[in-house]
Formats: sequence, structure tokens, C-alpha cells
Amino acid sequence: MKGRVHVAGIGVISAIGTSIPETLASFESQSSGIRNITLLDSIHHDVLPVGEIAWSNEELADRLSIEPYVTRTALLGIYAAREAVNDAGIDLRKWRAGLISATTVGGMDKTEGFFIDFLKNSGSGRLRNVVNHECGRSTEIIADDLGLDRFISTVNTACSSSVNAIALGVRLIAHGMLDIVVAGGTDSLSKFTLNGFNSLMILDNKPCRPFDANRNGLNLGEGAGFVVLVSDRVKHTCGLRTESFVSGFANTNDAFHQTASSPEGRGSFGAMQQALAMSRIKPGDIDYINLHGTGTLNNDLSEGTAVKRLYGDHFPRLSSTKAFTGHTLGASGGIEAVFSILAIRNQCVLPNLRFENPIPELGIQPQVRYESGLEIVHVMSNSFGFGGNCSSIIFSKE
Repeated sequence: MKGRVHVAGIGVISAIGTSIPETLASFESQSSGIRNITLLDSIHHDVLPVGEIAWSNEELADRLSIEPYVTRTALLGIYAAREAVNDAGIDLRKWRAGLISATTVGGMDKTEGFFIDFLKNSGSGRLRNVVNHECGRSTEIIADDLGLDRFISTVNTACSSSVNAIALGVRLIAHGMLDIVVAGGTDSLSKFTLNGFNSLMILDNKPCRPFDANRNGLNLGEGAGFVVLVSDRVKHTCGLRTESFVSGFANTNDAFHQTASSPEGRGSFGAMQQALAMSRIKPGDIDYINLHGTGTLNNDLSEGTAVKRLYGDHFPRLSSTKAFTGHTLGASGGIEAVFSILAIRNQCVLPNLRFENPIPELGIQPQVRYESGLEIVHVMSNSFGFGGNCSSIIFSKE
């Protein structure tokens, strides 16, 4: 890449916090956001725990001072994107700025509500609950809120979506097409995704245990995470004191199965290896890996096999933060990018909750407690999606 692409700001909302300080406090106290469903209208509300944000759509809209009929995915995205821009302290209007947002749910939460009434009576239901259904519409709503219209794009590559959105933003800046990109992702809980993942029999009816020998599935979650990426010119012109930059990334596809990862972790290994090559660092230079770590039998074994192939028996500190937030699908890469940047900003590593016994085939021991006062220079974050779409990204200390 020509020049560095710096991270000037971060913003996040998830089940463990509605701000950066709240989120970090949850990690420090090891407080998980996984609990019974309270807002989503689901038959599984007492059965399947999720990483649900406690605020209703009306409460979110009130805090944002916008109309409550906006989809939950868009509301969460606006919330995190605003925090990221505020954290950066840049006037986006003075630069060639764009938005790249990832989502898999889109406006599904409103559409589901519409069809309950519509199927009973074709004259019922409010059309404004379906006009924002498609994924790109949530991006447009977030862009309008930020006042961005130069470049707007939506990425949907399942659970790797947000990392691919950030990677695209880096490329646009590196090639001189934009000066600033707000990039990340947002997804809300919905009946469709909860029922769909339940039909695949990969949901745990207890809080998930990523990378544990007795793991039994994932918990779904919701939230949004965005980063503000800037060019060297913006950094120096604005006098920004940035703490990290994107040093490498990669996207691969193992094309093994529609929903399962290859047993040997071909795509995972390739993504990590190629991201390291772009960063021009060795595997041993990575100080912390934020694992994809969903807690399913297939995913953790596949990712762990790839990590073991890359590192042998000498692993860096690593953990899955999905034990805190649940799996936020298309938003997970953005949320965990923020977590990775927090690890550099605060020179810390984040814990892997509920881990007790290593997977016998791997022997990997994740970080089990929050630890600060470390030297964290390079952090890798993995996001691996359905269809074998695997992405890894590396953030490095300035």
C-alpha cells in the first residue's frame, strides 16, 4: 500500500456497552452481555440466550433525535458511526469522505413486523416498515445522517462483511480515491436469523464457550462497530495523533460448504498468512489475535487448526470476544476491529469467557482474564463467514 491508512476514530454499540468507555469497563470486569431475550418477539425468549442491546427502537431513536420508524439495523449503525466520527474529531465535509457499511440483516426487523399484520389482512400493515428492507438502504440512512454522499457502498459477505468493508476503505484511500472512509458494519437481531441459525442446530441454549472442548454452539447478538480511516494527508493536515493504522488484510474463500468451514481451515490459514505478508511481519510479531471463535464445533476446530498450522505450539495471546457480545453476524468484523484497536490503545488483551478445557486436537489456551500493561504492537482480527468467505485484518501501533 502507498502510505499508511490510519485509524482516527472508533465507535461501537453492543450487548456489553453503548460507548467505548462502557465497553472497556465490561471487559475489565469480565461482564458478559449474553442473557435471555427481552425485546425481540420470539418463541425462543426463554430458551436461547442472545447478546441483545437493552434499548428499544424508540429509546434508540430518542437518543439519536430521529424518527423511530427507522430500522433497528440503521439505528445501531447511526449510533456507532456518530461515536466514531466524534472520536476522530474531523469535519467530514472538508474532505473527500465516504461510507462503507456491512450488514446481513438489513431492515428485516421491520419487515417481519409488517407481514404479521399483512398476512392476516392484505389491507393492513404500514408500507414504511418494508421500504427500508434491503441491505443497502441502512447504509444510505447512515450516510444521510453523517452528511456523506460522495461514495456510499454496502458489503454483504456473511460474517466477514465488516472486515471486507474496512479493507475496501483502506484500498480507496491508498489509491487516492478518497481521503476519509467511515467503515464497519451493523446488524440487529431478527426472527429470521434466530430461527435460521436454530434450524442449523448450531445455537447453544446456554452462554457460549468459544474454543472450549465442551463448546456447544453460538449465541446470536446485535450491534454496530465503525472506524474512521484517514490518509497521511488528513492526519498531518489536521494534526491528528492516531494510535494505530491498518498494516494488512486479506480475503480468501475455501469454497468447502455453504455454512461450514473446511476441516483443515484452508481459507482461515490463507487469510491470516496473506494479511501477514501484506503487513510485512512474521507470525511471531502478532501480540494478540481476536479470534472469530463462534463456539460451534466446526468453526473453532477449523480456525484453531489454521492457527496451529501457522504457529505450531507457540501461540500469541488470543481470545474470542463473542462470549461477551454474541455473534453479531455482519457487524462482528467491525465490532471486533474496534476491540482490536482498543487492545492497542489501552495496551491490553481481552478475555475469553467461560473457557475451561482446551480442544484436545489443538491444545490452544485462550486468554482467560483481562490483562493490561502489556506491549501490544500488532493485533490480528479474524472474521470467517458462510460460504467459506474468510477475512483477516491486522492493526498496528503507530
